[in-house]
Amino acid sequence: MSGMKRTTEKNLMVFTGRAHPALADEVASLMGTELVPTSAYEFANSEIYVRYEESVRGSDAFVIQSHTAPVNEWIMEHLIMVDALKRASAKRITVVLPFYGYARQDKKHRGREPISARLMADLFKTAGADRLIAVDLHADQIQGFFDGPVDHLMAMPILADYVKEKYGDQRLAVVSPDAGRIKVAERWSARLGGVPLAFIHKTRREDRPNETVANRVVGKVEGRICILTDDMIDTGGTIVKAAEALMADGAAGVIIAATHAILSDPAVDRLKNSPATEVVVTNTLPIPDECLFDKLTVLSIAPLISRAIKEVFEDGSVTSMFDGHA
Repeated sequence: MSGMKRTTEKNLMVFTGRAHPALADEVASLMGTELVPTSAYEFANSEIYVRYEESVRGSDAFVIQSHTAPVNEWIMEHLIMVDALKRASAKRITVVLPFYGYARQDKKHRGREPISARLMADLFKTAGADRLIAVDLHADQIQGFFDGPVDHLMAMPILADYVKEKYGDQRLAVVSPDAGRIKVAERWSARLGGVPLAFIHKTRREDRPNETVANRVVGKVEGRICILTDDMIDTGGTIVKAAEALMADGAAGVIIAATHAILSDPAVDRLKNSPATEVVVTNTLPIPDECLFDKLTVLSIAPLISRAIKEVFEDGSVTSMFDGHA
């Protein structure tokens, strides 16, 4: 009978790919567990091989992988890890995506374009994922691309509380780098005690990625420290131009706050030379030593992810983590 009882007990197992093991280590240790030992390597022709070193049968499995560069390689490893879990009889497989690759390709801007963010969701479903946990998706509708539960975690409370503690006694304004992200800026404003909002009206070139043409500040920023928020910093072009536009409009200073520090070249040089006095990001993506610079502050996302995993594992509420605003 005791053997029967044991099979009904839930068994939490946490796994990681090779993209960002430091984050997964931190998540596992916050949960009081260890990562499951895994063999992973490439064959001579670059195909990926994965095998778990212990039984995963009947487990509630959480597979953490952040889609950092080389993005396609780490996505493929992530999918293979899910497939290995499914074939080894894991009971439930939750894919944890601190950064969801291809999230920017969430709709068709022009004819004959793909919706790669939807393809990604389909791939994980096909591989055997039952559930997704993601942090600050580029667009809310991505939650609907996956046929199953999606927990959308927000880094805003972590970033905003840091900003509030450090700059809360100054005259602040929250600035969205484009009109489309004004909703997020509204949440920031509420978290910072109702500070004024502004946004940058920008024109983007559809035929050139990572490039904007003109910036105009909409809203009053004069004499205020502007908290310029975005979900990601890739090459840094958009956010640095926005910071320059704010200073030209009489802002007292600019603090950049973003969840995902992609920091593709030449982002670091641009940010170093920008008028921003501090750039606050999280560690959803690994930040190599050569991308660290004096103005950069990196906050850990691990407590948020570990708490979400705990809520999912214990059949609790992930929404309750965000005071009902998630």
